[in-house]
Formats: sequence, C-alpha cells, structure tokens
Amino acid sequence: MAAESTAQAPAQPHFVLAPLAAHGHLIPMVDLAGLLAAHGARASLVTTPLNATWLRGVAGKAAREKLPLEIVELPFSPAVAGLPPDYQSADKLSENEQFTPFVKAHARPRRALRGLLARSLGIPRLFFHGPSCFYSLCDLNAVVHGLHEQIAAAADADDEQETYVVPGMPVRVTVTKGTVPGFYNAPGCEALRDEAIEAMLAADGVVVNTFLDLEAQFVACYEAALGKPVWTLGPLCLHNRDDEAMASTDQRAITAWLDKQATCSVVYVGFGSVLRKLPKHLSEVGHGLEDSGKPFLWVVKESEASSRPEVQEWLDEFMARTATRGLVVRGWAPQVTILSHHAVGGFLTHCGWNSLLEAIARGVPVATWPHFADQFLNERLAVDVLGVGVPIGVTAPVSMLNEEYLTVDRGDVARVVSVLMDGGGEEAEERRRKAKEYGEQARRAMAKGGSSYENVMRLIARFTQTGVE
Repeated sequence: MAAESTAQAPAQPHFVLAPLAAHGHLIPMVDLAGLLAAHGARASLVTTPLNATWLRGVAGKAAREKLPLEIVELPFSPAVAGLPPDYQSADKLSENEQFTPFVKAHARPRRALRGLLARSLGIPRLFFHGPSCFYSLCDLNAVVHGLHEQIAAAADADDEQETYVVPGMPVRVTVTKGTVPGFYNAPGCEALRDEAIEAMLAADGVVVNTFLDLEAQFVACYEAALGKPVWTLGPLCLHNRDDEAMASTDQRAITAWLDKQATCSVVYVGFGSVLRKLPKHLSEVGHGLEDSGKPFLWVVKESEASSRPEVQEWLDEFMARTATRGLVVRGWAPQVTILSHHAVGGFLTHCGWNSLLEAIARGVPVATWPHFADQFLNERLAVDVLGVGVPIGVTAPVSMLNEEYLTVDRGDVARVVSVLMDGGGEEAEERRRKAKEYGEQARRAMAKGGSSYENVMRLIARFTQTGVE
C-alpha cells in the first residue's frame, strides 16, 4: 500500500521538433507536433522568429483546444550567411547561390540543439525524413553502395541521360546523374550530406510521413537496412490540419468557387513553396491550361505574380479571359482543403512529397512535373509503382529557385491535363481506381486501430519514462 502511494505515474513524454526553416519541412512537422499532442505527448516545435509568426494561428488553435503544443523561437541571424534580415525561411530566398549558405547557417543552431539534447542530457533522438520511404531507401542505398562514386567514375559521367540502377531496391529503379538521390549533392554541400547521414545512423529510430498500405515493401527494406525502428505515422495531413491558419488567401472564396463546379471536373495546379517560375514559364503554364479547355484552379506565388509589371498585366488579362472556367489564387492556398473538395479531379504537381501524399490521401490522381531534389523519384513512385500518375515528360532537373531553361511548353501542359482529366480506357480507369483506393487506405491508417494510429501510440509508449518510487 505504501509503495502504491509513493509510486509516480509515467511522465508525459516531451518531443522537441527541429525542422529546417522551409514551409515544405515545417508543415509536416507542425502536423506531427499536433498528432503527438493529440495523443497525450507534449510537443515543442523550434523554428525561426519569422516562421513562428507564420505559425501563430497554429499555436492559437492548440491553446484553444488545450493541447500541449508550443511554438518555440530559436534566434537565427541570416546575416551570418550574408543574407537580408527577413531571410529566415528558405521560401524567402531569391537566388540559387543563397541556398547553400542559408542551409549551413541554419544548421548551426540546430546542430547545437541536437548536441545539447542528445549528448549532454542523454535524450533519445529520432530522425524525421520528409520524403517518401521509397526515396529514403534509394538515398540510403545510393550512399551505402557507393552510387555517387560510381557515377563520378563512369567513363561517360558527362552524359546527363545515362542511366544507373539504384542497388538494393525491391523493385528496379534507375536514375541519371541529375536525378540521383541526395539533397546535398551540390558542390560545397558534402559536409552537410555526411552530417545528415551521420545523424540518421546515430538516431534511435526514424519517423516517416507515409503509411504501410502505400509503401510496405520499402518500409520493411528501409528498417532492415538501418537496423532500427521505422515509424510510419502518415499521412500527417489527415490529422486535423487547420489549412486556413496557414493560408494567405480567403478559404471561403475558394470553396465557394469550387462549389459551383461539377464533380471531378477541376484540375488543381500548384508547384510547392520553394520553386519560382519565371515569367515565360508562367505564360506557358497559363496558356496550356487555357488550351486544355478544362476548369482549373491555379496557385501562383505572390513573388511570381509581382516580379515585374508586365507579369501582373499578363496575369490580369489571363484571369479576365478565363474567368468563366478558371480561378487563379495568389499566395499560399489551403491545399488540403482544395484537394478534399469533390470538384477536384486531378492535380498537376511538382511531386514534392507533401503535395503528392496530400493528393494520395484524398484519392486524387496526379500529373507529374518534377523539378529537383526528391521529386523525380517521387514521380517514379507515383507513376511506375503506385500507378496514380501521368508524367509530363521531364527528364532533367532545373535550378531550385528559377527555371532557367524552358523544357515544358504550353502544348505539354495542355496534353497532360487532357490525359489526366479526360483520359479514357482501362489505364485511366485503373489510375482513378487506385487513387481512390489509396485514399481510403490512408484514412483507415490514421483512424483508431489503423497502422499509423497504432504506430503513434507505440512511439509515445516507447519514449514514455516511468517514474521511480
């Protein structure tokens, strides 16, 4: 009796999340923090002051719902990287040359945070890999089997279209010099790449934003290759996300427009948070959508729309011409809300994993237009493995912040939109069927008793510390 009265209940586990300061990394981590908090754990998301301001609505929602979730500001000086004071997020960068200095500068406080928590205090570490498990396994196998060195040593290493097989994969995967996996392949980033790999291998486990029904074979291989647990907790976007708290546009106006459209008639077009389309590319996308004859909802970044007076003038004229069947949204749009609407029947995407998984989670087939980083392998997953995508036909990457070379024109855009939205025959029907099926499986995974739900419970239980008498 005495022992029972003096024993302490298990302490509430506290997860500290430290994402890269970029919307594409922040959003799934915000979703993860909310998921952990909703299941009884305390979650602290650490980010720069500018991003903390952007997430004020998320923090307010958590407070109203009495969830143990907080946004913590970590001081960050862009001046260390020779950048303007407001460049506290990768989405602010305007030139490709700024990316590597930004990542290096941002890595310093995050490195110190990891060192303090993991080494000094002996606190367990988890590695959150933002891309698909398919990509993560390709990335790991490329490093372990020396694929980068093999490509560099090849006699025809300058041939951008020469293909190489990624070793150790349960399915055949080929890449080119430009699409080989690795976020830090650019010259000068080798140390960052090695540090990321070291952090992953030293972690106590890996968290992936996916679900077992989608990537079971790759999850099993990834876990075996790492020799440590892999927790699949997604699709994180299905956990009670407040899209409007992060959007820069009025969600009601978008929903009202979609309500007037026929079921599955609208193609949604969006290219993520980092990619910048030059004026000539905006024009080709717009004309392609116009020529397709399909209803569309197109998200254009404010930085793109306001880059030059002639761009604004062209966009105004385009919107006037297509007003009867198109809607152009300027700024950050509520993407999950849009993809959830019954009027949306397809998504022209850059194949960032967040966007691709959001489409899959809502049962929406995609037209794939990859640009860089993990996007080409995500395209292979969507098109070749899952069978939910139609490729636009891009084979080589472009620069991150500006597409310098025009590899896709209005004809390509019109064609892929028409195939995606109008394609008949068994292949098109199978694509729609699979997309719908994966959407249903995604919802089951996140529901009570589903694989991702149970993995969240196991993860929290694994790191819950029991008190002593």
